[in-house]
Amino acid sequence: MNKKQIFTRSVITVAIAVASSQTMAAGFQLNAQSATGLGRAFSGDGVIADNASTMAKNAASMALFDAPALSLGVIAIDTDVQVKNTKFLGQNIDNASIGGTSYAPNIYYIQPINDKFSVGASLYSNFGTKTEFKEGYKADLFGGLTDVKSVNLGLSAAYRINQHFSVGGGLDIIHGSGKLQRGNAQALNIDADGMALGYNLGAIYEYNQNNRFGLSYRYSPTLKAKGDIHYAGKNLSNEKLIMPLPDMIEFSGFNKLNDKFAVHYSVQWIRWSEFDNLATTGNSFSKQYEWQDGWHYSLGGTYYLNNDWTLRAGYMHDTSAQNERTSISVPDSARNWLSSGFSYHIDSKSTIDFGLTYLIGKDVNVNEKLSDKLPIGIKATTRADAWLYGLQYSRSF
Repeated sequence: MNKKQIFTRSVITVAIAVASSQTMAAGFQLNAQSATGLGRAFSGDGVIADNASTMAKNAASMALFDAPALSLGVIAIDTDVQVKNTKFLGQNIDNASIGGTSYAPNIYYIQPINDKFSVGASLYSNFGTKTEFKEGYKADLFGGLTDVKSVNLGLSAAYRINQHFSVGGGLDIIHGSGKLQRGNAQALNIDADGMALGYNLGAIYEYNQNNRFGLSYRYSPTLKAKGDIHYAGKNLSNEKLIMPLPDMIEFSGFNKLNDKFAVHYSVQWIRWSEFDNLATTGNSFSKQYEWQDGWHYSLGGTYYLNNDWTLRAGYMHDTSAQNERTSISVPDSARNWLSSGFSYHIDSKSTIDFGLTYLIGKDVNVNEKLSDKLPIGIKATTRADAWLYGLQYSRSF
């Protein structure tokens, strides 16, 4: 194999690895479970149980419902991703704006069977992002099109042990799809999807109806994506891309201090370190990562204004999954969430929720190479901010 072939294959190997990691990158791990949660920065979401969307965070919370409950909504994720101060092959190149808008719909239903058992079903997205460098971008071997979506179908059950303890769990059927292009689509062109099975477990302790705490664990599977995979003029569609997803543990709390005000909080640990390697089943390529485990810390408050209106706000800080290895296609940093929202109670059984979040990233200096063996690379500064807008309708029966 000559040097040109080695160079080309190295370029595509890194391009596939970087682009595919968008499906799980911390820089785009935007919570999108509900508009209610969005309005409080998802603080205490696993135990508040103000509508059916709570099951996305902790299946045990379904035991807190004594009547059937339905929630459906959508969250719009508008990202502003800037790549600036860029040097490629010793030359300065123009700044790039690669953000985009994606939509994450969700639907939840909880059905109590009796005063002990409840079951539920959910459909929502954990990831949804689109970044695209303009045609003619001089460093298109490092940047191109990334359009990734995932859908989680959850089937859950909960059991109330007594007035203080409840447990729950469920299965997660995850479908992921992505369209990826690098090198003006000549170097890389992927349109692939795959399915995998995960599960989640949860428990809730209720001191009383105004004070409760929850702990949940989510096992995320390894996703194998299959479809049209072309690079360097070769067809690799007979291989699958193996992508390990991170497990998560979350603690949540809710304390209603009086008739008007409640505080809530969450701490989440994300096992990004298990995303250590990305490869195909045929070992056509393999790329090592040096990601680190991440944390989310969130705190919020709810103000029960009157029978018609409920107001909420929250703050979240989450840490970066990347450490030494950075990329212009996966702009990642520690981030801060500023959130607010409200509920309008149409009647005693129907509610409209709105949530708004401004997600603030930080400037990151990127020094990215095609591979550890090839010195050709790119230097730049990246920053990723986002606005999230959520709208939701909830009803009890």
